[in-house]
Amino acid sequence: MKKLKTITGIALMAILGFTSCQSEVNDVQGQNPNTNSANSTTANNLKRTSMYDGSFDDFIDGASCSSIVLPAIAKVNGVQVSILSQLDYQQVISILGQFNNDQDTVVLQFPLKVKLSNYTEATVTNQTEYNAILNACTSAEASGQDAISSVNINFPITILTYNVSLVQTGSVVITSEQQLYTYMSNVSSTELFSVKYPMTVTLIDGTKTTISSDAEFQSTINASLKTEATMATAVENSKKLETILVNGKFKVESFLTSGVNTATNYKDYTVDFANNLSVTAVSTLSSTVNGTYAVSSQLEVFLKLNFSGNATFNLLNNNWKVTSFTATSISLQSTTNAAVTVILKQI
Repeated sequence: MKKLKTITGIALMAILGFTSCQSEVNDVQGQNPNTNSANSTTANNLKRTSMYDGSFDDFIDGASCSSIVLPAIAKVNGVQVSILSQLDYQQVISILGQFNNDQDTVVLQFPLKVKLSNYTEATVTNQTEYNAILNACTSAEASGQDAISSVNINFPITILTYNVSLVQTGSVVITSEQQLYTYMSNVSSTELFSVKYPMTVTLIDGTKTTISSDAEFQSTINASLKTEATMATAVENSKKLETILVNGKFKVESFLTSGVNTATNYKDYTVDFANNLSVTAVSTLSSTVNGTYAVSSQLEVFLKLNFSGNATFNLLNNNWKVTSFTATSISLQSTTNAAVTVILKQI
């Protein structure tokens, strides 16, 4: 380690000496003085943000570090599905989403191929081999070595290089995540590099931002990981809310519009949410109002209601933000008018 630090120190001095003769590197050095080795934080960030992201089919394999190479066959809640292309994902999603309080199961048929985080493909012949891949993914996530999918670099980017052994500068234009991952995986201990900033990235919420330094890159990653964690919490809360809805019956306890409470319009009705995403309001006078509902999440949890055939219940048709909930009470706020709120009370 001491020898590596010595080499790195000499290399940094060499860069300062030689860049005066290298016009391109000199220009960029003025914009970005950051210099990195193979084991630097920035090297790790670039490698993790460029790993193959297998999270898009987690509803099938439950592993973000890899994805199933199609075609594949699986039993989804007991129904055999041939997944020939990504178009067949919808069939799997439909089966999984048919009921919201059942125990979903996906049983993969072996042998099958998986694409790993290093972009290689592996043939898996049995569940034991597949479990090893799942365990490796869990270990990578626990140690912070899994893919960072909350920040996507917008290519192309340029990497400025310096070879300590050859005392030679250069640059590499990177045009894809796989190319960046390959490059970062092969940086040797005798090489130094720096990113030619500015660099544009797309965040997990879809927004784009411009990065001007290694420090900004790190802070952007930190913020995006917090956002990702918030979204994950919202997903878990949405599942909890679905369970509460299905397991209980509710009354409209409050319906406030700019301070005016119209809950008495619903006092005779009991609202019952079924596990097939239908909702029924039945009055003591035996009248019935039918509708559908859907629970979703982003940074927060949302409850979408859609009643038909009743003007009073049509007023509840909205994509409501769930501001709070317990096992007995659910508070909603309109996403189009914050002055409109609803409280559903379990009976």
